[in-house]
Amino acid sequence: MRISVLQENLAKGLSIVGRAVATRSTLPVLGNILLETDQSQLKLSAMNMEIGINCWVGAMIEEEGAITVPARLLSDFVNSLPKERIDMELQVRTQTLHLRCSRYEANIKGIDASEFPIIPTHRRETTLPAVELPPAKLRRMIDQVAFAAATDESRPTLTGVYTRFDGDRLKLVATDGFRLGVRTTVLEEPALASVGVIVPARALTELSRIIGSVEVGEEDGVQVTVTEARNQVMFHLPGVDLVSQLIEANFPDYNKIVPTSYNTRAVVDTAEFLKAVRLSYLFARDSANIVRFNVVPGDPGKLVLTASSAEMGDNEAVVDALVEGEPLQAAFNAKFMIDVLQVVDTPQVLFELISPARPGVFRPVGAGEEEYIHVIMPMSPK
Repeated sequence: MRISVLQENLAKGLSIVGRAVATRSTLPVLGNILLETDQSQLKLSAMNMEIGINCWVGAMIEEEGAITVPARLLSDFVNSLPKERIDMELQVRTQTLHLRCSRYEANIKGIDASEFPIIPTHRRETTLPAVELPPAKLRRMIDQVAFAAATDESRPTLTGVYTRFDGDRLKLVATDGFRLGVRTTVLEEPALASVGVIVPARALTELSRIIGSVEVGEEDGVQVTVTEARNQVMFHLPGVDLVSQLIEANFPDYNKIVPTSYNTRAVVDTAEFLKAVRLSYLFARDSANIVRFNVVPGDPGKLVLTASSAEMGDNEAVVDALVEGEPLQAAFNAKFMIDVLQVVDTPQVLFELISPARPGVFRPVGAGEEEYIHVIMPMSPK
């Protein structure tokens, strides 16, 4: 293999695939990045047995070939080089990659590319039906839901995001047992078949990061493909593929958790509400993040937030609100409230309550068909 590539392009490609490198693996090759010539481009690949990422960067190829080299060493070395051309040449006999850039040279010892697992690519899987989504919309949907998934590996089903294609609708659902996020959108073109799969939340979070880091044109979309065996999902966008294993389990019936009525409803300015919760959180951190909410009807109505710490002190914050229904007091986890309020992208948010012992519901005001519901279980004030 003998190729030349610009330092900026290689550094960006390595940053995209680098997050899929296995940090702890019994297979040493999974700590490496695969460099492979592919149709007049350089393909970079990394995988950790849960997700795999392929990224293509422009290169001048004089001789075809492939090698895997230690991911961290390669990334750190390339990031430290000047923004000039990097010449790379593989010594096949010793499996050593020689790099030269300006006045800097290095030899990096690698592992034969044949030992690297095969990651499916969009170029090979074009026969499978795909659903196309606008990148910015998909990223927003992921950011509004994925954080609600569990991080505790003892409940693997809840570490995923239930992803349901049904006709012209796409729905993402995540819950950790204490909160639930449901985000629905209308597809520009209906899916060819109804399918529901559980995608690891980590994979979707990684996809969101990639969408934010690559240059996507107005006409470009993210193509979503579920393999025929329904054990993998592939997300394809210009120059990048992300492949993820699916979680094979039955997702809980989330519809039972979403309240269908309310006794008290408050319409609140999203930014003011978020600021008030953040201030109360400063005092709630030492008392299990508990913030008490007192919803007071009137003209105008108001939300009174209080939090106290035996050692630190206490605070009170008042936010104007349009209140409908009965006065009500309830306590919630301030960290959960902050998580949802900072991803609500409408100026106002609905806060609905039934009783102090029942879940609270958030809905953006005026979201139209872009439906978003977030449910948070209450806490018992001490």
